[in-house]
Amino acid sequence: MPDPETKIALLAGASGLVGGCLLEALLDAQDYTRILALTRRPLARDDPRLANRVVAYDKLDSQLAGITCHTAFCCLGTTIRAAGSQEAFRHVDLDYVLTFARVAKAAQAQRFLVVSAAAADRDSKNFYLRTKGEMEQGLTAMRFASLDIFQPGPLLGWRREMRPLELAVGALMPILNPLLLGSVSAYRGIAATTLARAMVRCARSGRRGVYRYTYRDIVALSKKKTKRSLAA
Repeated sequence: MPDPETKIALLAGASGLVGGCLLEALLDAQDYTRILALTRRPLARDDPRLANRVVAYDKLDSQLAGITCHTAFCCLGTTIRAAGSQEAFRHVDLDYVLTFARVAKAAQAQRFLVVSAAAADRDSKNFYLRTKGEMEQGLTAMRFASLDIFQPGPLLGWRREMRPLELAVGALMPILNPLLLGSVSAYRGIAATTLARAMVRCARSGRRGVYRYTYRDIVALSKKKTKRSLAA
């Protein structure tokens, strides 16, 4: 088991929108003595508790052999447009996520937290949602002691490269959110900072098993007062 005096968080996707917000939230929270952030390019961030490992996800098993961690956070993801094809998208959002999960499992992670999508379903006719559903199924089969699956709607926040559609979504969702009621509230847009805060607070939970969180759950978690947050 990992050394209880050195509590390590393993984070994949720290250079993305959610991953970047999560990295900052983890550094602010002081829950972990060390944060091992995996990226494909060096981070422009320095902190005594941060270890940035530049990796190739196709070789992740060998590059991270022998590490240990307590908690693993997965914020890997792309878009079909950015990836260039459905096959390339699937390689990132399914294959890379499951590879990272295998590495985390080998590193003795007891809790695995992952960003999926609202309405993810392995039987969906929508390619994006079907891929996310298959990813969730693959993670569930790995039998982590605790698996927390976050299923947000559109993610709101400033990216380094904002496409017109993302700008439009960011402008419209605050107007549309109040109109999305009942079962469709899961599709409300949510700030990446809110999701990141919810993930940090969820990681403090002692609950075991598989849990899924949609919009209302994520917002509630982000506001939840814990002993650590009260003491901060």
